[in-house]
Amino acid sequence: MKRIYRLVHQEARQRAANDCLNAPDGYMVTVSEQTRNLEQNAKLWALLAEVADQVDWYGNKLSAEDWKCVFSAALKKERVVPGINGGFVVLGQSTSKMSKSEFSELIELIHAFAAEKGVSFAQ
Repeated sequence: MKRIYRLVHQEARQRAANDCLNAPDGYMVTVSEQTRNLEQNAKLWALLAEVADQVDWYGNKLSAEDWKCVFSAALKKERVVPGINGGFVVLGQSTSKMSKSEFSELIELIHAFAAEKGVSFAQ
């Protein structure tokens, strides 16, 4: 059984506490900040599409997916490791696992980069 509680009022907190008290041994509990929402996700992809259309990156046109990797790696202070078949892999973080505040930081990073590169966003 899996239950997720959004802790927005006392009744939700009480239900979560009761489930914790009555859970069988071995169950796990995680309390965390809410992850990004659908509105943030839609905004991300709109921004990435504009950056992909308007920015040449060292002579390359990157896809929106490529830019997502570039920005998420930059946000998390990227690490580069050798690839299995040669080349290199930049390690970032999956945006689906980002908290709302981390995701907001990612959006801000994209806006700052876009301003520096002269990217204009559709309204």
